[in-house]
Amino acid sequence: MNHQGFRVVITGKGGVGKTTITSLLSHLFTARGYSVLAVDEDPQMNLPYAIGVPTDKASSIVPLSKNLDYVEEKTGARPDSGYGLMFSLNPDVSDVVQRFGMKGPGGVNILVMGTVLKAAAGCLCPENTLLDAVIRHINLREGEVILMDTQAGVEHFGRALAKGFNQAVLVADPTFNAIQVVKHAAELAKELYIPDIHLVINRIRSPGDITKVNRMIAEHVGLFSGIHYIPYDEMMILYDPDVRPMLEEQSEFVDGVRELLLSLEMHGLKA
Repeated sequence: MNHQGFRVVITGKGGVGKTTITSLLSHLFTARGYSVLAVDEDPQMNLPYAIGVPTDKASSIVPLSKNLDYVEEKTGARPDSGYGLMFSLNPDVSDVVQRFGMKGPGGVNILVMGTVLKAAAGCLCPENTLLDAVIRHINLREGEVILMDTQAGVEHFGRALAKGFNQAVLVADPTFNAIQVVKHAAELAKELYIPDIHLVINRIRSPGDITKVNRMIAEHVGLFSGIHYIPYDEMMILYDPDVRPMLEEQSEFVDGVRELLLSLEMHGLKA
């Protein structure tokens, strides 16, 4: 398919289904003829399992943030080695996908970044410098759909890691805490000039859930390009972690993700 590609950052409170949704989008976009790069920036590193990488292979993946040789090669400093401030702040990581990307089932390309758990927001350290450079490089890649599954919360927005992505998918379920996270994330995404912010409310069980969510987001509804309500589906548990069998079943959940894809495609191609 001839297109310029687009970049989508996906976030939300932990446990709301963002990795499952990212994985389904990866396969659905690939099936529509797109070249997809699925980027795992979550410290749990569950995205390869959800896309369908065999367990033994997925468990052996070393994320970029833990690849000390690569960090040292690119920044000139080895983490935890008393580097001080003597390291490159603009490392060349143009080889990162070729060297560390992997081809997953269905032709989905996967890059596992990991994150720096111990670092405060904005930490000046080789690991964060490398990851920031990787995200800047990813933003320059053309002809791909980039789907970045992030760690829970809003740190990546606070550190401006999502700057340059042209769409954000904020995933929540119908709970107060999850909605608070996506409202904060929407405000930060707008500050980073991400033009299209999509709200996804997962695990809807009744019309009352929708009413409850609408009440909680009333003051923020103008921030969203679209709001998607996706029904709860037991298949998420039945087939966990691999999402591929869900694509072969009749599922309102998968139908909801397909509708999200069409919205992302429409906004991405107009950008």
